Amino acid sequence: MNEKLRLHGFNNLTKSLSFNIYDVCYTKTEKERQEYIEYIDELYNADRLTKILSDVVDIIGAHILNVARQDYDPQGASVTILIAEHEVPPSDDMVEEKPGPLRDTVVAHLDKSHVTVHTYPESHPDGGISTFRCDIDVSTCGLISPLKALNYLIHAFDSDIVTMDYRVRGFTRDVDGVKHYIDHDINSIQNYLSEDTRDAYEMIDVNVYQENLFHTKMILKEFDLDNYLFGEGSKDMSPEERKEVEAKVRKEMLEIFYSRNMP
Repeated sequence: MNEKLRLHGFNNLTKSLSFNIYDVCYTKTEKERQEYIEYIDELYNADRLTKILSDVVDIIGAHILNVARQDYDPQGASVTILIAEHEVPPSDDMVEEKPGPLRDTVVAHLDKSHVTVHTYPESHPDGGISTFRCDIDVSTCGLISPLKALNYLIHAFDSDIVTMDYRVRGFTRDVDGVKHYIDHDINSIQNYLSEDTRDAYEMIDVNVYQENLFHTKMILKEFDLDNYLFGEGSKDMSPEERKEVEAKVRKEMLEIFYSRNMP
């Protein structure tokens, strides 16, 4: 795979990169929980999500054809961006259109490919923990690669926990008619992470090489309780309360990271 493949026709391999990105916050009161949801809803509104998706399109080397966006009342947003692998001249029918009633959703389409973002702010009165989850899918065909957007997306959402899946599907044929099921070297998603990202997170890999399926989980190494408080700072807490809140936040993060409840 080190030599450049000479392909017959279009590269039919589909390269799909999926993220679940989480932000965890301690919200002591109902007022703080509501303010957290409003803060997240404003921070990741349709305009901001469109900017993030537009940056992803630029990073992977694609081109935007059409943008449609909508913010919802009382909360939520959806955006659709049509994009192509190669630059396409404008036409009269490239007008803004409203997507269907998708809650907290961003969708972008390449020709034969797509980018989607869905956001899920969530809170519960028991325990005082609020979370924000963002699901991102970047699926491309041809020469463009979703792996180029890895580091930007992780940093764009101030991620506490990240789970990622990368899979190469289908096959493409070379000029001799031989099928190829992958066209680049990879043994871990971590290969494509920047040094500062690798230094900031603990990581676990679960890879199925024979299926060209790669899975990586990440959780921040450093823990500063003040980064997880919405409202008062830790200096306003008693030592007992600080210890209790820190245990709650850490438990929430570990349960999300390992995808299972803990006693």
